[in-house]
Amino acid sequence: MPVDPQVEQLLANMVAQGIKSFEQMSVEECRAIAPAFIEMEGPVEDVHRVKDYSVLVKDGEIPVRIYHPTAATNPPVVMYYHGGGFVFGDLDVVDKVARCIAKGTGAAVVSVGYRKAPEYKFPTAHQDAYAALLWVFNNARDLNVDQSRIAVMGDSAGGNIATVVAHIARDENGPALKHQALVYPLVNPAGDYPSKTKFKEGYLLTSAALGWFAGHYLNNPGEEVEHPYMTPLKANLNGLPPTTIITAEYDPLTDEGEDYASALRKAGVCVDYYMFPGMVHGFFWMKGVINKSGSAFKLVNEKLTAALNI
Repeated sequence: MPVDPQVEQLLANMVAQGIKSFEQMSVEECRAIAPAFIEMEGPVEDVHRVKDYSVLVKDGEIPVRIYHPTAATNPPVVMYYHGGGFVFGDLDVVDKVARCIAKGTGAAVVSVGYRKAPEYKFPTAHQDAYAALLWVFNNARDLNVDQSRIAVMGDSAGGNIATVVAHIARDENGPALKHQALVYPLVNPAGDYPSKTKFKEGYLLTSAALGWFAGHYLNNPGEEVEHPYMTPLKANLNGLPPTTIITAEYDPLTDEGEDYASALRKAGVCVDYYMFPGMVHGFFWMKGVINKSGSAFKLVNEKLTAALNI
């Protein structure tokens, strides 16, 4: 279908403002515009409690922010890993997003501030993300959460991180995850898909930007792009948790998201796949300006609620 009118207006506004594509920016410029997403994310949802923590990881520590939507004891957990190409984004940028997930599910949401490239190269973000999961699992009693009901969720690069965390948890006999919710995930960066050509520019995320982000995160892009952490689609998919995947029609990543859904099904994983017509990459963070973003939140929250038995 045609580009959604609200998306079309957003794209036109960006052109009028002279906003450059990510690959045309420096890292500093990229990070400086990230807070602009906050204005598009809609209202701030009220939750019962928000608390910041520091989690020790390899050679450092990372911030996490836990959202308790109610005063309920021992709620299930959604580990949320934000997007940003492994380069930008932080807990404040996705504060509204995390609140919407918590409010919509009744689960405690753990938003993870994994370390970013280019200061921290591959596989730092993935290692940080899994360390955060283990920290929540091992400290569940003190955090007042249910360690037996944990799901992972992420969008874009965060979708890559979320599903890789599920892979690691399976491989290392870690926490048994109930679900993985992936919004336009990056799962096969080197894949040659029609959507990478058809929507290579003009729709917020460009195909060139995908290479720009990978170049900052990977030490040796030619070799590491084939690592299971960067290309989970080509890894062993057996035994992964039930999965929800959302893609956007006008997105270079659309085809690989659909491909991942198919591959998971072939491996015996229960998968619900939804492509949102007329949408572009990033629409999930735009509930304040794009109506279908709210529909995507409703869908994901319903899937998580059912999976976590809330």
